[in-house]
Amino acid sequence: MKTRMRLAAALAAASLIGLTGCGANAGATGAAGAAGSDFPKKGKSIDLIVAFGSGGAVDTAARLIQPVLEKELGTNVEVINKPGAGGQIGYTQLTSAKPDGYTIGATGSPSVVVSPLDPSRGAKYTRESFQPLGRQVIDPTVIAVQPDSPYQTLKDLLDAAKANPKSMTASTTGLQTGEHFALAQIQESTGSEFAPVHFSEGASQATTAFLGKHVEVLVANVSDVNDLSKQGKARVLGVMSEERAPSLPDIPTFKESGYDLIAGTARGYSAPAGLPDDVAKKLETAIQKAIEDPAVVQKMKDLGLQTSYLNGADYQKFWAGQEEDFKEVLPLVQKKD
Repeated sequence: MKTRMRLAAALAAASLIGLTGCGANAGATGAAGAAGSDFPKKGKSIDLIVAFGSGGAVDTAARLIQPVLEKELGTNVEVINKPGAGGQIGYTQLTSAKPDGYTIGATGSPSVVVSPLDPSRGAKYTRESFQPLGRQVIDPTVIAVQPDSPYQTLKDLLDAAKANPKSMTASTTGLQTGEHFALAQIQESTGSEFAPVHFSEGASQATTAFLGKHVEVLVANVSDVNDLSKQGKARVLGVMSEERAPSLPDIPTFKESGYDLIAGTARGYSAPAGLPDDVAKKLETAIQKAIEDPAVVQKMKDLGLQTSYLNGADYQKFWAGQEEDFKEVLPLVQKKD
């Protein structure tokens, strides 16, 4: 079975279709609703945990919605970076927090979906440990090389990686992250094999390594390479999406280059499971307003991203569907030793 096709179809559908439904996450506890009626309490801050380092796309998006959240909720929202283990450290802190609304976090798949599926990761959380509050965006994966690279096209690069397996290093933002899955999909589909180098603190760490020529190939998201491409610091060879990225109109999709592959990272926001109903509603409403704020939407466009909002209930359904798809492709990125 070509499992990569199921995963590709799921990402393609997610980028085009918003699932129907409304209201707070079904896991919210109705009986506890009254306890959160004064949420948020005056002077009590809300922590927004980002499971990757500062400067990357996840961190940037969180800081874009931060001031709108503060306005909507009437209290300070502090972005706290907890990088490491491909997001697992931050996700552990998020799900270990009290479900009272004062700790929320950025959640991105596949990292948040896959880490609890692999027993070797030792994750202390499952999908049910999270209460999804809203999806913000899907960020397609791209492949880029150094500006002076001899590889002018995607075919040039993949042919070289097929002829000499593992002869070229390629970045990821950690084990079993979107970039890692993309490399595995490429290998399964084309036979082109790179040597992945996992930068578990996130995109900014991977990009720094690429700029320092410590890795030859940058596997990243559209939002990570826009500025690099404009500044002539990276040559983007292909985008793993159905259509060309609006911010990279001259870069062909993988499909245009002859490789029917789609990959990307879906990002949103969640809380520890078990929020009181009214707290969940307040957070979800504030997050929707922040994500759909015209200034935020425009800044996301400037990063090359189209806002793809789903409410908490629909984000939960999307997440559950991804879990089923990633279960099938997980063997592609599991350690063989």
